[in-house]
Amino acid sequence: MSALVTTELLDRVRERLTASSVAEPTAATVADAVRAESSGVLADTDLLEVVRVLQTELTGAGPLEPLLHEPGVADVLVTAPDQVWVDRGVGLERSGVRFTDEAAVRRLAQRLALSAGRRLDDAQPWVDGRLRGVGDGHFGVRLHAVLAPVAQGGTCVSLRVLRPATQGLDALCAHGAVEPDARELLDDIISSRLAFLVIGGTGAGKTTLLSAMLGAVDPRERIVCVEDAAELAPPHPHVVRLVARAPNVEGVGEVTVRDLVRQALRMRPDRIVVGEVRGAEVTDLLTAMNTGHDGGAGTVHANSPEEVPARLEALAALGGMDRHALHSQLAAAVQVILHVHRLADGSRRLEQIGVIDRGADGYVQIMQAWPDGGSGRERLERMFRLRNREVGT
Repeated sequence: MSALVTTELLDRVRERLTASSVAEPTAATVADAVRAESSGVLADTDLLEVVRVLQTELTGAGPLEPLLHEPGVADVLVTAPDQVWVDRGVGLERSGVRFTDEAAVRRLAQRLALSAGRRLDDAQPWVDGRLRGVGDGHFGVRLHAVLAPVAQGGTCVSLRVLRPATQGLDALCAHGAVEPDARELLDDIISSRLAFLVIGGTGAGKTTLLSAMLGAVDPRERIVCVEDAAELAPPHPHVVRLVARAPNVEGVGEVTVRDLVRQALRMRPDRIVVGEVRGAEVTDLLTAMNTGHDGGAGTVHANSPEEVPARLEALAALGGMDRHALHSQLAAAVQVILHVHRLADGSRRLEQIGVIDRGADGYVQIMQAWPDGGSGRERLERMFRLRNREVGT
């Protein structure tokens, strides 16, 4: 780097561009800022060098942009200037990307937060938002960042690429994610209009399976999907997608998942789907499923079917619903639990199909229906027969 291109010059140019409120600096705006701060003393080669350095830092996701464009990348994580990690579906790998210092990571985090319409500073040291025009994911990138000293090792940035879940059940079977005998049960669950929850850990493939099953719904049905971050894109001709919105920097304009579930009820849905149930909206979803909207669905973070009742109890408490009421609503609203799991090699598969059964004490338990179903399988088959008689098939 030329002796005229100093760190102080770069800092002044950054400050000028930030003060100009230009959301995405172009080569021309960067060059104008460089000329102004250098008083026109830079040669053309030095000017081009500064423009190149700053454009890499100030556009898109900066040095992380190439990683986000790689096919198959799900997450890009920064834990220190020299520690940038990437998940390509087989676990975390350390990349060769490096930042010059902690200040560079902080600047990137703050700029991305601004692009997402959020505030990130010492008074508000963390941010959760969504970026468009970053990476190659059709739905953009989800941003989470925490500034030091809350993040003791330095600013942490987490970027998740939101690619649309568009695979159908045939594709999942071809990839080994769903076994043939389980596929038959999934088809029956859809055609019988049984309500189901897809459960699993983070990155287990919950949204992928849910989207595939919605793609198998009768094309004459209207599906209304409610999501916190848009990921569902089922291959179905009649899908209405509602996406929640966080408050802006002034703290206004928030639209919650719970708000949208209530609106979905007024949109003449045949099926109501909540992309991820993680709060008080569980009470509204269960209420909706108990008002004649059969075949509803959602996803829930839980590591096993046995954990589902306790997990939903905790979420329902946020909505003011007590334990007994939750179990009553759950037993009446949901029939099937689908458990997906991410294996050590990064592959994802359907591990278990369970059915909900309400015991004599009034509380719900999960009975295994597949594999090795036993009484759980018999209960599921009875549900199929009952539903088919109701619709005359």
